[in-house]
Amino acid sequence: MKVFVVGANGQIGKTIVQLLKESDTHEVRAMVRKQEQAEVFEQDGVETKIADLEGTVDEIAAAASGCDAVIFTAGSGGHTGPDKTLLIDLDGAVKTVEAAKKAGIDRFIIVSALQAHRRENWNEAIRPYYVAKHYADKEVEASGLTYTIVRPGGLRNEEGTGKVTIGENLERSAIPREDVARTVVAALDEENTFNRAFDLVSGDTPIKEALKTL
Repeated sequence: MKVFVVGANGQIGKTIVQLLKESDTHEVRAMVRKQEQAEVFEQDGVETKIADLEGTVDEIAAAASGCDAVIFTAGSGGHTGPDKTLLIDLDGAVKTVEAAKKAGIDRFIIVSALQAHRRENWNEAIRPYYVAKHYADKEVEASGLTYTIVRPGGLRNEEGTGKVTIGENLERSAIPREDVARTVVAALDEENTFNRAFDLVSGDTPIKEALKTL
């Protein structure tokens, strides 16, 4: 399937794009905000579209047109305020859901945050971020799309192990970004992940095997 990656220039996004580029079963189209970002991807042989999550649904839908799945891994980043979190992590996600439906795309995966579905377990230091993730996830669940919500723990830049723990309510822990990316790509055509949401941290079970336990 051809996969439209929103947030392709982020740390997880770049890894997802590379994994899809190397895949025998998937193709990739990266969505970025800036021409210079597009040029970097295109020099690496990656199809790219320029669109902005603060733009219109129609613009995002046009960029996604012809794809079979959407992966939303965009975020405003840790150096912005709650206003950008609202615009990107929440409204940007909702716009992307609307754009997927407009473009006739049914498969939708979103990268959320550990325990975003349970207010009592939110990290108070970044509460606005959790609010955005919580309600974005609710919109995804109500969308009618074939969704998967991946809620990773604390993100690390170390090399991935390829082994994870998956569950509905996991204790706060961490995971390499590489393993998040590998889990997202593995979930694309794993039917056990269809219309499911799960927490994800490092563990002892190979990713594909862990997804089959859902």
